[in-house]
Amino acid sequence: MRKPIPDCLTCNRTSRRTFLADAGMGLTGLVLATMTQGGRALASEAYHEAWTPPDGKPHFTPKAKRVIWIFMIGGVSHVESFDPKFALNKYADKTIAETPYKDALTSPLVRENVQEIVTGRKIMNRLYPMQTGYRKRGQSGIEVSDWWPHVGECVDDLAVVRSMWTTDNDHGAQLQFHTGRHIFFGYLPTIGSWVHYGLGSLNDNLPSYIVLGQSPADCCGGDGTHGSGYLGPEHAGIGIDVDPENPLPFASPGPDVFRQEQQREFELLQKLNNISRVEYPDDPALRARIKSYELAFRMQMSVPEALEFAQENAETRRLYGLDEDTTKDFGQVCLAARRLSERGVRFVQLYHGGNSGAGRWDGHRQIKKSYDALCPQVDKPIAGLLKDLKQRGLLDETLVVWATEFGRTPGAEGGSGRDHHPYGFSVWMAGGGIKAGITHGRTDELGFHAVEDRHYVTDVHATVLRQLGLDARRLEVPGRKRLDLDFGNPIHDIIA
Repeated sequence: MRKPIPDCLTCNRTSRRTFLADAGMGLTGLVLATMTQGGRALASEAYHEAWTPPDGKPHFTPKAKRVIWIFMIGGVSHVESFDPKFALNKYADKTIAETPYKDALTSPLVRENVQEIVTGRKIMNRLYPMQTGYRKRGQSGIEVSDWWPHVGECVDDLAVVRSMWTTDNDHGAQLQFHTGRHIFFGYLPTIGSWVHYGLGSLNDNLPSYIVLGQSPADCCGGDGTHGSGYLGPEHAGIGIDVDPENPLPFASPGPDVFRQEQQREFELLQKLNNISRVEYPDDPALRARIKSYELAFRMQMSVPEALEFAQENAETRRLYGLDEDTTKDFGQVCLAARRLSERGVRFVQLYHGGNSGAGRWDGHRQIKKSYDALCPQVDKPIAGLLKDLKQRGLLDETLVVWATEFGRTPGAEGGSGRDHHPYGFSVWMAGGGIKAGITHGRTDELGFHAVEDRHYVTDVHATVLRQLGLDARRLEVPGRKRLDLDFGNPIHDIIA
């Protein structure tokens, strides 16, 4: 016989919601259905009638199914990676004013490109020669520095954009690159959270948005670079350690717990959660917590399996550099990205150079010594990822983005390094309907200003969303008006 429903603690009566929750556990499926896609069915009641929340379907035919977003923390030197500049060697040790390019200092772009959070930062005026060589690579003949020989082998698959700019002259630019807004505006939804919000998951047993590698330190945006802002915590990236034995604190129930026992515990927890869910239907933190519990249970089997690198043959492991001490760590990150992507994770974000300070790519001093160590850690694994995706037929439907928050100054800092440089820098994309073996945009001869086909960081966002079949303007949330710059414009010249 059914036990009586307990009285309400505050009014000595049972609330209508509690009664329905307790008496209607058979409605659990219905409640869960309304909570899918981030609680959109419930949330839509609070929004304007003319607006409908995303339904998990693309707005138009997509060219890509998934994204792998590779981000180097600290600001990689563009002039010593994918935009080499001979003029730096030709005019080395001269001031910019002593070269034919002295107008770079008085360009209106200097004021347009900077919204200072660190005031008084001086432009490094004395030119510093390139600290490595470079040459044309592949059939396309795109110039790539000698610090990136393995990625250089893949240059015929890349679309290199050499005309990026941003406005933060300090490491809040890490946050700006992911949200599109200066850190002055706070922690807003990131590109990965917009993708999750618009399309949801391809695999109910895995998160749709996973974060791997060395994430930024809190002082430079921290979790904000993969956060979800006002979209709600359920759309934030979920960090996973690339360790098949212990990828998550909740990756296993523990050695003393039988799976059947855990299943019964989870069923009880689910019943309790459903009571709270009906009592507080508009609480985003509660909704996200409940969904995280449910997902965590399903992930206990799925995540460890996805990270079982022993399933890969020796050739694949060598391709990512898992057999070398220098490349093993980031090689595992890149291999995990491929395995998770092919299992249905929509957006995989990879970091390198984080976990402390401003980022290890922040080459203020001894940039040659620093990059001599850093580039070999990531060059082969990134190239291995591109080659592996291509040979498996996955590159055409996977959009790979390589980015960093800004470039480095053409001028020397302290005689052995380069300062932050938001005026012009490079990113590249591959696969996912992007043209292959091309460059787009241009910086001036010194690599100072983006001067041709200039692109603010949200143009990268707009390109990613377009390739996934999403119209960013149709994702806008009522009451959260975005600036036109927030949306960006797809870089049509690199889209196939």
